[in-house]
Amino acid sequence: MSSQEDGDKGDVDFFLTPPHPCSYLDRADAQTLFADPRRIISSDLYQTLSDNGFRRSGGHLYRPHCGSCSACVPTRVPAKSFTPSRSQRRILKRSSDLRVEVEEAKFTKRHYHLYERYINQRHADGDMFPATEDQFKSFLLSQWSASIFVSIYAGERLLSVAVTDQLAHGLSAIYTFFEPSETRRSLGVLSVLKQLELCQARELDFLYLGYWIKDSDKMSYKTNYRPTELFINDRWVGLG
Repeated sequence: MSSQEDGDKGDVDFFLTPPHPCSYLDRADAQTLFADPRRIISSDLYQTLSDNGFRRSGGHLYRPHCGSCSACVPTRVPAKSFTPSRSQRRILKRSSDLRVEVEEAKFTKRHYHLYERYINQRHADGDMFPATEDQFKSFLLSQWSASIFVSIYAGERLLSVAVTDQLAHGLSAIYTFFEPSETRRSLGVLSVLKQLELCQARELDFLYLGYWIKDSDKMSYKTNYRPTELFINDRWVGLG
């Protein structure tokens, strides 16, 4: 099924999937709206689609489009106004011995082996298990996006990778994987904080965090970074 929308989405064709099982909630009526993959995705178009709640997976841009559910709410953090909470400051202090590297987004054995451990140990019950090299490439990388790896190291040991897309006015946090044995480090939180620091250093407006789902333990954390904005009824609403 396809539909064409114009105006702020730049005359893009969209394709709606048939109903399929939801990856986050116990229901089987999820649908996804995809931007036409044959369309050349410019930086401006990617920014516009991000501002309308779309996300990247591999080379595809998508947004949930479920007729009976609106649980997936796009989330972003106004980076210039962000200040870490007390618990987030403790995480930063506890990890002051680590270093952050902004790296080219590409397949390497080092990055893949960390991804493989993360998926196989933390998400063995999910649809991404077992991890494969082809999955890494098709899910995280894209030929057209300006992507980087925001990587965290302890010495020469790679601990965390935040796959991040560079937009015209912000960064988009695509996916983070980290060393599953380092629970004390709170590496997932630390990676978001480092992406926000990068936004601030580059004077970018927003960090796009993807979909907040109130009733999903895996997705509810995204409003822990304040101030937060949620995309509700086609407009961004601040939570303070």
